[in-house]
Amino acid sequence: MFRRVLWIAMLLVWLTGCVEASVSPQVDPNGGASQPPALASAAGQAQDPIAYSAPAEINLPAQTTVIDQTVVANEPAVSGETALLPPTAEASAPAASTADAAPQQAGAINPLTGLAVKDPATLALSPALVSITNFPVSARPQAGLSFSPFVFEMYVGEGMTRFLALFYGDYPVKGDDPSMALADDRIGPVRSGRLPYESLRTLYNGFLIMASASPNVKSSMGTYTNVFGTDDTDINSALIPATRLAEIASENPKRLGPDALNALTFSDSLPAGGQAGQSVWIPYSYLNQVFWRYDSPSGAYHRFQDNADGVTFTQTTDRLNGDPLTYENVVVLFADHQAKAETLIDIDLMYIKRMPALLFRDGQMYKIYWTTANGAYERSTGLVRPIRFVDAQGNPFPLKPGQTWVEIVQAYTPYNETIESETYFDLKHKTSPGSGNWAIQFMATTPE
Repeated sequence: MFRRVLWIAMLLVWLTGCVEASVSPQVDPNGGASQPPALASAAGQAQDPIAYSAPAEINLPAQTTVIDQTVVANEPAVSGETALLPPTAEASAPAASTADAAPQQAGAINPLTGLAVKDPATLALSPALVSITNFPVSARPQAGLSFSPFVFEMYVGEGMTRFLALFYGDYPVKGDDPSMALADDRIGPVRSGRLPYESLRTLYNGFLIMASASPNVKSSMGTYTNVFGTDDTDINSALIPATRLAEIASENPKRLGPDALNALTFSDSLPAGGQAGQSVWIPYSYLNQVFWRYDSPSGAYHRFQDNADGVTFTQTTDRLNGDPLTYENVVVLFADHQAKAETLIDIDLMYIKRMPALLFRDGQMYKIYWTTANGAYERSTGLVRPIRFVDAQGNPFPLKPGQTWVEIVQAYTPYNETIESETYFDLKHKTSPGSGNWAIQFMATTPE
């Protein structure tokens, strides 16, 4: 008996040491250490601000949302919870389910934007997901991002982020009208593949465009096309014409199953229960700070980024047309990261029951959840569908019709309202409740 008790005690001490060793502080350039929130010892739940439930007053319609006379069916409720949910009565029991049927597509509506497309035939083509670099600074402004329904920004190590831009529906085109034509339709600069790309490719039933990948990454990839530069002296010379994306998609006409992308709900109406969300500051590193600022006249968020100096912020534009990058929805998506090496980082995105997210739309911030859980559609077709957004009860949460930019951060990332400033120290260390200026306190994932 004594040996059994001693063995259990030793096991508990070992486990405690493992947990403590897995959470390491990150140091900011001002000399202050940033520590992830402590893990709850009982149920394995993350402490606030991640462990939240959506405001009770959010009450989405149980039927469908009508957009320009086009019906987009709501995603069914998601059952089951994760350890990140708060220990409330709702979290301890599965959410109530509705009919778990795939949403319907009606007319020429892009299911990833809720907006009409110019050419309905493009909706039969599978999405192209293009790896676009954000470093070095000479790669900016990138080409084609303003035409992407969804852009995923993720940390790739050494303080840098990279974009995976999804192209589906209307591609960038030079056009027939010379006054409206683009000077170029080449997208990029294209850079190497990363581990999370394969999960996103699978979820969106598409194909990857990248400038090759390391052996550790390439071995996990499914369908991809490599694009290489045309100038050995220019790291940013790898670009791909938009027409080539359509050609590649046409070569695999059966890749995109019926209703495979119909998973989102859109509404022009402002949901209840939001908080002020005028800006979002995400310091992926001191030399890689991202700002999103809401612009009321356009009803969208504009992207700004420092010039890799931590001080000078420039509005991000699209090289193809010179337009500022504006997105109707900015989502901060909390997900588990695993760093196998400094620049070999994977992200858990597949078969997730429920994880937290923040949605910024119409100058408001909403605490919601994201899911990639299997439903009846997945079980009957063997396919998966895109990331969906739900409230605490599993009801679909509507995006604003338009484009969406997703900032992926670690599950333990804290956030708070900060002051109106562009000074790193003030933004990071000062708070201003009710300001509507949100700081996402990013901390890099370190190798185990």
